Amino acid sequence: MGKAYTQEHVYKHPWERVSAASWRKFADPENKRTLSHVLDVDTLNRKLDPQTGKLYTTRALTIHAPGPWFVRKIIGQDICHCVESTVVDPQSRSMQHTTRNVSLQKFIEVEERIRYEPHPENPIAWTICRQETSIRIKPLSALASMAEKVEQKCAEKFMQNSVKGREVMERICKYLEAESRGISI
Repeated sequence: MGKAYTQEHVYKHPWERVSAASWRKFADPENKRTLSHVLDVDTLNRKLDPQTGKLYTTRALTIHAPGPWFVRKIIGQDICHCVESTVVDPQSRSMQHTTRNVSLQKFIEVEERIRYEPHPENPIAWTICRQETSIRIKPLSALASMAEKVEQKCAEKFMQNSVKGREVMERICKYLEAESRGISI
């Protein structure tokens, strides 16, 4: 059992700008209202491989637990801790985030993969974002009897948050574009 979905979004910005915006997504104070489900982000590790030029980063994210209020009531917790692993490959111009929950695992497993790469139709000016999310309620948890409904509600919440994340990314990309032209916004 489980719920999985895939989304794609085209940013009409070059890969370099979109990948830079991704790093600023949680750091910009303006985004705190839009991304209010994200409570804290800490960088745990950052390593640059001198042979390949790849950047490996691990961050800890603290978020409001996904799903409906009654789920948080049942599990007795409304905060979820996640680990995000990111690989940036400047040679292939790709950036991939993989985020998994590390708390609440006896109830739910969530994995989100987001990949940014140049759009095949316009690789210089556009970036395609592919997001895959899977949500699985554990069969022996207190939520098992209503697993399908809980997974659906969690998926709906994730999709709403994805829209908010794209709005933030677009705003940061426009800011970076204006900054590169020496324009203040």
